[in-house]
Amino acid sequence: MKILIIGGTGTISSAITRQLAAEGHDLWLLNRGNRSAEVPQNVNLVTGDINEHPEEVEAKLGDETFDAVCEFIGFVPEQVERDVRMFTGRTRQYVYISSASAYNKPARQHVITEGTTLANPYWEYSRNKIACEELLMKEYREHGFPVTIVRPSHTYCERSVPVGVHGRKGSWQVLKRMIEGKPVIVHGDGSSLWTMTWNEDFAKGFIGLLGNPHAIGEAYQIMSDESLTWNQIYQCVADVLGVEFKPYYVASEYLAEIAPHAYDLEGGLLGDKAVTVVFDCSKLKRAVPGFNATTRLEQGVRKAIAYIKDHPELQVEDPEFDAWCDRVIETMESAKGQFAASYS
Repeated sequence: MKILIIGGTGTISSAITRQLAAEGHDLWLLNRGNRSAEVPQNVNLVTGDINEHPEEVEAKLGDETFDAVCEFIGFVPEQVERDVRMFTGRTRQYVYISSASAYNKPARQHVITEGTTLANPYWEYSRNKIACEELLMKEYREHGFPVTIVRPSHTYCERSVPVGVHGRKGSWQVLKRMIEGKPVIVHGDGSSLWTMTWNEDFAKGFIGLLGNPHAIGEAYQIMSDESLTWNQIYQCVADVLGVEFKPYYVASEYLAEIAPHAYDLEGGLLGDKAVTVVFDCSKLKRAVPGFNATTRLEQGVRKAIAYIKDHPELQVEDPEFDAWCDRVIETMESAKGQFAASYS
């Protein structure tokens, strides 16, 4: 197949790029070229910023047509509306990467299917994804635009270890706190269920939808079947590091209220990670027979930590977040002491 990926070097899409290239597809990537050294040699790289300079990108693509166009960096309706104009009549399938955070919060039931209501009052990111989906499905119903919607959840790769609460520079500072024997903030009491998906597992399900006639006009969620509590997730990370897990539990609502705006914990927690969810991927498995996520969290975390240890540039420290964690814990402990003293 001749496939265009808009993006192609991010956490999710990089694994798709590698697998499609290895299978010998006529693969094209459209991105700004910031990580071009990681792109396989047999891939056609079109350098450009489709969000800032769409006319330049359209000129570079010329009159090329594709079997599938996959949009990984469409975050607002104006961007997918542009894609509809640009690719109508030029692709047999347009795959839009949405988000499982678009599902109803708070969830009315913890088992999530593609039919679960889309509504998220806590996170603008999710509301924009919903608006993009609605625009695309309207184009499908009214004009036959060949859309397929894909909703990933928490997908990770070798470049970062997945955690629930971290600062603007990623998760390494959380691991560093563990290594230093410091407590790490865990939202809620750590008992809510969550799903982590290794990016190479996600890629297998995603690629199975490309060129799949059953996928046109449909939405699919792609996740692992492994559900773990946040306590289990953090314990797994600590075990791989060979250190003690010292959780410090803080209510998600409180974290969302006091966190710097850049941490976006109202959206990231109340609108996503704080809610127990179990994803039912039976619809995907009907469309892609044989799909199975085979990487357990422990295996993926072990791969990620080994890779990060070998790549010091990924060990990005975040002293601002570290100090914020210390202040939150000190404030909570002080409040506990004052409350106890008032009854002594």
